[in-house]
Formats: sequence, C-alpha cells, structure tokens
Amino acid sequence: MEISLQVLSDFISLFTIGMCFILKVPQILNLMALKSAKGMSILGLCLELTSYTVMTSYNITNGYSLLTYLDYPIILVQQYILIFLVLKYMNKINSMTILIVALYIIIFISFVLQILPKSFLTLFVPMCTPITASSKIVQLLSILRAKNAESISVSTWFISALTNFTRVFTIWIDSADVLLLGNLIISGSLSSSIMFTVIYYKWHPKSD
Repeated sequence: MEISLQVLSDFISLFTIGMCFILKVPQILNLMALKSAKGMSILGLCLELTSYTVMTSYNITNGYSLLTYLDYPIILVQQYILIFLVLKYMNKINSMTILIVALYIIIFISFVLQILPKSFLTLFVPMCTPITASSKIVQLLSILRAKNAESISVSTWFISALTNFTRVFTIWIDSADVLLLGNLIISGSLSSSIMFTVIYYKWHPKSD
C-alpha cells in the first residue's frame, strides 16, 4: 500500500508540475490581448511573489524531493512575466521599480545559496500562509471594487486551485510538513473563491 501511495503521489506530482507550466499563461495572454490590467492588483501579485520565493527557497535548502516543489520555480518565472506586464500596462516601470527588482534578486540568491541563514526561512515559512491569503484577498477585493473581471483569467485561477489541492496529497505522502499543508489548503480555498467571483462578473458584466 505504501509503495502504491508513493507511485500515485509521484504521478500526481508530475500532473501538478505539468499544469503549472501553463498556470499563468491564460492570464498572461489575456493581458497581452487586452493591453489592460484593469481589475489586477499589483500588491496582490507582489505578495504572491513573496510567498512563491520563500517556498522555493525553503524547499531547496531543506533538500526536499524535486518532484514535490518543482511547480514553485516554474510558477515564479511566469509570475515575473505577469508582474512585468501589469506594471507595463499600469505605466509603473521606473527607476524605483528597477532598484526593488535588483534587491529582490540579491535576497533570493542569498537564500538559495544559504548566504543568509536557513533559520530565517524557517521563520518566514509560517508567514507565507497569511501572505498567500492576503495576496488573494487583495486580488478578490480589487475585482469586487472594480466590479470588472475582464482582464482576469478563469483558467488561471482554476488551475491554481486544482494544483494547490493536488499538492496537499503529494506533500502529505512525501513529508507531511504541516507548514506546507496549511499554506496549500488555505491557498486553494482562496483561489477557488477568486475563480467563482471572476465567473460571476464575466456572466454579469458591469453596466456602464
């Protein structure tokens, strides 16, 4: 039974990683087509980026199986592209933005190479749950305030919820890390809430 569960876990991990290759793609393509970021929250995206960065660094420095976290670095690359597009369409790319990006790169590399103590990551990981929750609550509020979900992709949030919940199973089998499990369950629930909100506003567009 244990071997069967591990095989199933590995299969689900591969499925999750495969889905993560296209997680942000529908949202990226939607923004490029509309050339508008209305309804998008840059604060929500940056909070999400923080969570992905910490979780990627945490998994790498703890030597966890690559199959259990490869989705994080894959999503990170897409998140970079998404944030760039939102900043571009909001006309917020300036010298301050470039400085913040440079600082982010230095900190990220320092964590991965363990120039900064790994104990810092252990402290930051519990914060990823409220950070992840906050990023999605901020995005949800942004949609509700705008009463417009034109630039938001339903597919992206569906894949987000799905991969969060599949990861709950694979993490439980691989390490049963309570910090990771709690983060994924809350993240998946909020992604589902955003997905249903976007569906509602696409079916009931705001009247001008």
